[in-house]
Amino acid sequence: MPVYALYAVWFGASGLSEAQISALFVIWSVVGLVVEVPSGALADRFSRRGAVVAAGLGQAVGYAVWALWPTFAGFALGFALWAIGGSLDSGAREALLYDALAAAGAQARYARLIGATTAAGLLAEVPAAGLATLLWSVGGFTAVAWASVGTCLLAAVVATRLPETRPDPGSGPDGSTDRSTDRSTDGRTDDDEPGYRAALRAGIAEAAARPAVRALLVPVAVLAGVDAVEEYFPLLAADWSVPTGFVPLAVVATSVAGAAGAALAGRVAGLSRWRLAAVVAGAGAALAVAAALAVPAGMVLVAAFYGAYRMVLVVLQARLQDRIGGPARATVTSVAGLATEVVGIGVFAAWAVGGVWPVVVAALAVAALLPRLLRGDGRG
Repeated sequence: MPVYALYAVWFGASGLSEAQISALFVIWSVVGLVVEVPSGALADRFSRRGAVVAAGLGQAVGYAVWALWPTFAGFALGFALWAIGGSLDSGAREALLYDALAAAGAQARYARLIGATTAAGLLAEVPAAGLATLLWSVGGFTAVAWASVGTCLLAAVVATRLPETRPDPGSGPDGSTDRSTDRSTDGRTDDDEPGYRAALRAGIAEAAARPAVRALLVPVAVLAGVDAVEEYFPLLAADWSVPTGFVPLAVVATSVAGAAGAALAGRVAGLSRWRLAAVVAGAGAALAVAAALAVPAGMVLVAAFYGAYRMVLVVLQARLQDRIGGPARATVTSVAGLATEVVGIGVFAAWAVGGVWPVVVAALAVAALLPRLLRGDGRG
């Protein structure tokens, strides 16, 4: 998305103060938090493919608002639409892919495919940034915005061709039927209630009450939320005396490392819980050494951290999908997305106080907890 590289600069060039720019980010986060889980339930109740298509359309409208109304109010409305679009995609996309694979008996391919798409997204940041620079030189921020509108619309069109497979209500990960949660406290069945309400309740209940799912929600949310640290990589490079002209290269190298880690996830999806914990611990240790040295070469260790962390995150996200049963997969995944947003906000706040060190602590805490949380998953 070309606009990703320049939207913060655009806000400043439009005369917004730092306080106003921060307020925009708060609006973005708050709207995303509010609609994350309800949007997952909508996808489960109606159509996950439809949710992914609507996500592209909503984001496109948001960027169009920016192009036509580049003021604080216009940027705020665009961010709200972007947040709604992102929430519609979150959960629905993962559920769409997993259930399609499950219908073909190919769930084991999920980690490889989601890892490949994650890697492609990270690598796409490189040409997108170059395209943004070219578009800006030709038509300014407006050209960047309209190109991003076109990108979103193209993605929405492609999404209409995705196959959608819906699981049988009450079926578990192994295809069995679980009737234990069919009844509410007053004896009614889910079929007696409105479909959306039933989907929302079922997804939240599974995320909160099913130990196997709840145990993985914690490390997935923490590791996914830690991705907020990516916003600070340019600042780290500058603080560690990386020459200004080389800061973009250092940041790109880190993104490439993250893409490599995500792409490798499918190959290491069967790692034992102890080895996964060791990888996370090693990543945290690499980041700690880099922070302690605070020299340009430390960005190599940051890249190693990012690649290892991305690899484990994809593996854990795949195992979370394996543990989700029933038809509310998008809602449960959206609960994880909600927790991720909360952790991400915590990372922003913690960075303001302690810099990179709270991220190190979070990584080491996840490494310590993983063997216990993954116990009983059949992988040692």
